[in-house]
Amino acid sequence: MLLGENIAMAMAAIMANKMRALLTMLGIIIGIGSVIAIRTVGNSVTETFSESMSSMGATNISVGVTQRETETVKGGQSGLEFRGRRDRKMPEEKDYITDDMIADFRQEFAKEIDYILLSESLGSGTVTVGRNSAKVSVTGGDEGYFKGQNLELVAGREIGDKAQKGGKSACLISDYAVEKLYKTDDPEIALGKKLQVVSGRTFYDFTVVGVYKLQDQGMLFGGNEDRETTLYTTLGCVKRHSHINGYESFTVSKVADTSVDSKELRSRIQIFFDRYYHTNRVFEVTTSSMESLLDELTNTMGTISTAISIIAGIALLVGGIGVMNIMLVSISERTREIGTRKALGATNGSIRLQFIIEAMVLCLIGGIIGVILGISGGAVAAKLMKATAHPSVSSIIESVGFSMAIGLFFGYYPANKAAKMNPIDALTYE
Repeated sequence: MLLGENIAMAMAAIMANKMRALLTMLGIIIGIGSVIAIRTVGNSVTETFSESMSSMGATNISVGVTQRETETVKGGQSGLEFRGRRDRKMPEEKDYITDDMIADFRQEFAKEIDYILLSESLGSGTVTVGRNSAKVSVTGGDEGYFKGQNLELVAGREIGDKAQKGGKSACLISDYAVEKLYKTDDPEIALGKKLQVVSGRTFYDFTVVGVYKLQDQGMLFGGNEDRETTLYTTLGCVKRHSHINGYESFTVSKVADTSVDSKELRSRIQIFFDRYYHTNRVFEVTTSSMESLLDELTNTMGTISTAISIIAGIALLVGGIGVMNIMLVSISERTREIGTRKALGATNGSIRLQFIIEAMVLCLIGGIIGVILGISGGAVAAKLMKATAHPSVSSIIESVGFSMAIGLFFGYYPANKAAKMNPIDALTYE
């Protein structure tokens, strides 16, 4: 019998018992749907995070001063003392990364880094215009910092070199803050305005020279109707108010050259600053990158996907047993049909193939339904998380193939049993 005829017979058998076939496929549908849904969500989270990191400089390397873990000797035994939150110290000015260190760093890594992003924060505060207010965090940055931010101006101009060198109080605010303060979507209204940021008992005065478009970072940062946005000003202005000489952290943007390995560069930067801090018993310089964060997220999502796949595999196993059970019932009901076919000359191989194909078609239909439900469920979950859905094509192909493999594996025993029937016994079966 031809393959097409076997498939047609399988479809006819399934359509003759729709409810029974649907219940049989339920385990396959749940298993495949779970795998596709979780991998769709995992891909969506990873891709959205990757896109967000790329917009913020995925290859950038962060360098910062942190409290070190110190070795202690207690009772004659050595061990590690881990300082907790209550014992956590803030670096003093003498522990900060100095301008001289940064100058030496620029000289040693001149061919491998594009620019350095230096910034300092004055903390959070509130700006009030009449009865309207907006929450802002004040950050001062140098030319490299603003280059790395990639701000999209919707009104005004960037903070110029003259303002940077003079440490002027020129500032950029978000279009969101403009709308909150002036109740208008026209950003031009804020240009040239004097703003006062109130932070506790301290007041800071700024002049607006530009308005930038607030980027919606989706599931990572969005969803807050009373969000705090950044007020950008010059680095010199912030340092004048903070009275701090040095930096607790800064960011390095490496050159866009694939021959410069980010991990190797990060390691060398770590070694460079260890020379300055090897005698400091309290603080050290540590390096990190968004690439490493992305790798950790990918590994985490991979672990979760594997765990869900194992659980879904149990559902597929149960579904496969269900397929075997229903095929045994179907063969029992069609014993006389099998006897008639064998009496008319059907070989054991053709009988076996007929029921294997029926089992595979049953599982294939269940797999396709599971894929559709998995993609739909994953897309809905991704949308709720404000991420773009990214179904895994490889997972879809693997799932469909796996569902057919289940049909082949669990359908073989019933099919083989049917093939080995004695035609006389089959024809006289009641």
